[in-house]
Amino acid sequence: MLKERVIAAAVLLPIGLAFIYLGSWPFTLFVSLVLGGAAWEFARLFCKGGYQPSTPLLVAGVVALALARGLVDRGMPMTLGPALLALLVMVDMAAHVIAYQRGQQQSAVDFAIDMGGILYLGWLGSYLISLRLLERPDGMFAILLALPAVWAADSGAYYFGSRFGKHKIAPRVSPGKSWEGYAGGIVSGVLAAGLLALLYSQFDPSFTFARGAILGLVLAAVTPLGDLGESLIKRQFGVKDSSHLIPGHGGLMDRIDSWIWAAAISFYILQLVWVL
Repeated sequence: MLKERVIAAAVLLPIGLAFIYLGSWPFTLFVSLVLGGAAWEFARLFCKGGYQPSTPLLVAGVVALALARGLVDRGMPMTLGPALLALLVMVDMAAHVIAYQRGQQQSAVDFAIDMGGILYLGWLGSYLISLRLLERPDGMFAILLALPAVWAADSGAYYFGSRFGKHKIAPRVSPGKSWEGYAGGIVSGVLAAGLLALLYSQFDPSFTFARGAILGLVLAAVTPLGDLGESLIKRQFGVKDSSHLIPGHGGLMDRIDSWIWAAAISFYILQLVWVL
């Protein structure tokens, strides 16, 4: 298992970094593909529970919202995203009305699952694109600050939790998470983000240790909820991983559950606070 994890990371990390460096449409298309794969996993999880979400509409909706975010961030009218979302609601509801008429019993719930997946992965997930396309501060450094801060917090939480963890946060949802690990994750996230921001200040003076540490504090404190949210879905349907697409790592949802929270939070902190 460890060997598979190391090999997968060694292959995927350079690919991810390359698309982050390229930015623009290559990154937008890459994120859209990843979110579309995560949407397929999302639908598959609920299918395991006996539900019948419209997988094609769910995947298409998530990808369309991600691409629309890329267009809006490049100057298209701000109404494009809400208009597309309204269209997706109407089309999906019509599809489930037809499904119910043909005998599908839980179509109302299936419609709600589709909408939840589209909002969760399509709307929230597309903030990865918005974060990378920032001009001030530089989007490449912004995303290379936010995601490593989350990784550092996760690693710190695992280390401190495995050594000192006694008080569980949510044992029914994720038995391995403890308050001691959570505290260790916050310390790790703050230090990692502060030091990275100090490094990036050589290229963009808006990055400072203090600003990075504040962002790291917020991300380390809040993004574990993204992990717990996905654990909730998996726990309800009795599965360990969202899929087995990534050897040793599980599925795409298992990798991005905290990232999409981090992207949205970082985008607004950098836009509303950082530039002041």
